[in-house]
Amino acid sequence: MWLDVLERHMGKIIGAFVGLLFAIIVLKYGFFKALFITACAILGFFLGKRVDERIDLRSYLARLFYR
Repeated sequence: MWLDVLERHMGKIIGAFVGLLFAIIVLKYGFFKALFITACAILGFFLGKRVDERIDLRSYLARLFYR
């Protein structure tokens, strides 16, 4: 039963958790600092994803920043 609920509503659960986490960060540090923390976390996620996919991080960053 619980696994069925988790399977059908995983996006909602994750979304609610992320929203709650962002709200806590905003209350603790302020809106703009929370945006900066969130941007850094998202950047870290995407860079980590590239590493997991075995993409050469150095050439990826070169293409990203030196167009």
